[in-house]
Amino acid sequence: MKWVYIKDLKGYLGQDVVVKGWVYNLRVSKNIKFIIVRDGTGLLQSVVVKAEVSEELFNSIEDLTQEASLEIHGTVKDCERAPGGVELAVKGFKIVGKSIDYPITPKEHGTPFLMENRHLWLRSKKQHAIMRVRARTIKAMRDYLDSNGFLGLESPILSASSCEGTSTLFACEYFGEMAYLSQSGQLYAEATAMAHGKVYTFGPTFRAEKSKTRRHLTEFWMLEPEMAYYDLDMNMDLIENFVSYVVQTVLKECKEDLIVLERDTSSLERVKAPFPRISYSEAADILEKECPDFIRGEDFGAAHETAISQRYDRPVFVYDFPKVIKGFYFKESKDPNFVRGCDLLAPEGFGEIVGGGQREDDVNKLLEGIEHHGLNQDDYKWYLDLRRYGTVPHSGFGIGVERTVGWICGVHHIRETIPFPRTINNLRP
Repeated sequence: MKWVYIKDLKGYLGQDVVVKGWVYNLRVSKNIKFIIVRDGTGLLQSVVVKAEVSEELFNSIEDLTQEASLEIHGTVKDCERAPGGVELAVKGFKIVGKSIDYPITPKEHGTPFLMENRHLWLRSKKQHAIMRVRARTIKAMRDYLDSNGFLGLESPILSASSCEGTSTLFACEYFGEMAYLSQSGQLYAEATAMAHGKVYTFGPTFRAEKSKTRRHLTEFWMLEPEMAYYDLDMNMDLIENFVSYVVQTVLKECKEDLIVLERDTSSLERVKAPFPRISYSEAADILEKECPDFIRGEDFGAAHETAISQRYDRPVFVYDFPKVIKGFYFKESKDPNFVRGCDLLAPEGFGEIVGGGQREDDVNKLLEGIEHHGLNQDDYKWYLDLRRYGTVPHSGFGIGVERTVGWICGVHHIRETIPFPRTINNLRP
């Protein structure tokens, strides 16, 4: 008999097949027993009728427990009420691996317990759906850029320099000198953009922030496009088209997963370009009225981002930030106290999902920025060369995979959007 994945069983109606998976659930009665099997592609209702099998086979089902692995065979039958629209009339099965006292039961468990058992929690229905949405989100991101003339190129994980400030670096010794885990691939993407025009990097990034908020991880994945000859407005045009494509693609292709997550998708259906755009100064005017704790000139906190975004029915751009709260590499605005940066704030309180802006292309102003931030100029010699040899206006952005997936799935805490989250309290598993 042929081994068939559950998702493909519709094409084998009336045929005998083998399914290899794990016991998701059992329902038993005197004369009929149901084994719900999962194999990573779906759930299968497997039916064992006492009158149709041997007494030994019928009684042996008592040996099956939650998450025991098995090979089960039988005839595929049409069944509208069953998951996937088919069921298996069981003729026999073989236990591959026993599962005794599986720790995650249908009862409620606390988050610390579930995080300790993350390697098993991933098997649950909702976590399974989130990971599928994550995978499709990443593919949609790559598909959009690949089909719009971007070249995907990798940036190093180890670097001698900082991109986002020296206070959140993970340091390690590197053959007699200090190296740091990447905070961003941006600086290297700028170099490859000068060679290829439009590029993107994708990989893990690290921030040694002692933050316990639901929006922060110490290790997360980020996709970062960089484009030569793009100004800030062109950059924001690209971002809104890119984000619209990603969201609408996932809505279309992950319908069943979003149903499992009980996600109300009405707000996501409105995520279509163009997005509203307001300056930092306009945002500050709003916040001074609505958030007494806000101080003009400082960066936004989570409550501030929520207060801004709730005024709109789709993501909103905030642009032209005070220079003092942004990185050394941002280009000055007409007002030299501001820089050409932009953040994209997601609705429903999910906060910033994209950060980007136009990069400083004047070598002298970039030197001033490096000095102002107290950075070692020698570490950025190669980066300064990009302004000495054929400098051009250029822009880019970074989008965090976990925050984006959390927003699309409607997940409260970012730790559920990555297979094995790293926070200040979680290094295992």
